[in-house]
Amino acid sequence: MPWLKLNLISMSSNISPKSLVSPGAQLAANVTIGPFAIIGEHAKIGPNTVIDSFAQVLGYTQIGANCHIFPYAVIGNVPQDLKYTGQKSFLIIGKNNCIREFVTINPGTEENSKTSVGDNNLIMAYSHIAHDCTVGSDNVFANAATLAGHVEIGDKVVIGGLVAIHQFCRLGDLSIIGGCSKVVQDIPPYSMSDGHPAKVCGLNLVGLRRGKLSAKTISNLKKAFKILFFENHSFDNAKALIAKNLPSQKEISYLIDFISSSKRGVSK
Repeated sequence: MPWLKLNLISMSSNISPKSLVSPGAQLAANVTIGPFAIIGEHAKIGPNTVIDSFAQVLGYTQIGANCHIFPYAVIGNVPQDLKYTGQKSFLIIGKNNCIREFVTINPGTEENSKTSVGDNNLIMAYSHIAHDCTVGSDNVFANAATLAGHVEIGDKVVIGGLVAIHQFCRLGDLSIIGGCSKVVQDIPPYSMSDGHPAKVCGLNLVGLRRGKLSAKTISNLKKAFKILFFENHSFDNAKALIAKNLPSQKEISYLIDFISSSKRGVSK
């Protein structure tokens, strides 16, 4: 790869002369790059983003504005997938993300596929986001949270430390997973889950209040959860009971639609 030491060309004073940046990389205004960081040929980095020393941004990776990539994170290196044989694939990261030390995020596997990460996420040290994942916004990944390929994460999700998530699983909005859990099926939105494998323990009340859901909405979700997960109903019967006894509202519709569309099954 044709690297160029930046002390040989005229660039922003925010770029360390000890960093290595490919001449093909596209850097917006006020990007900061620390010493010994590596920026690849096809990288695109948005304004006011900070790439700390020893971090690497490789492949067809796009990073939005106001992100902070901490030391030794490797962003956009080839996927850890035996099916990958050099296809052109992408990693798209939004704005205001904090990506801590030793985090790894891989692009997609197949030609023109992608991994995407939204906005305002905190991804703590040693976490891994594998190929073809879709991560929403306002999420917290605690240390060493691990996503296998094709995992889908909603918005305002909290993943505890050392959690491992099986490929093709989905985590709904405002769910929380206890530390060291093993996730092998979809985690429903608004839920609190924990265990080996992870099971629904109840409603994520703290998350719902922080998400500014009304007391009435939380009360209705609590009733829906009781019918769905803690009474002995089939899913079809639970849906009928919810439709009969609870008002129509978007949060309950999202919960039902999420469960209905599950391919791996939903944690019980």
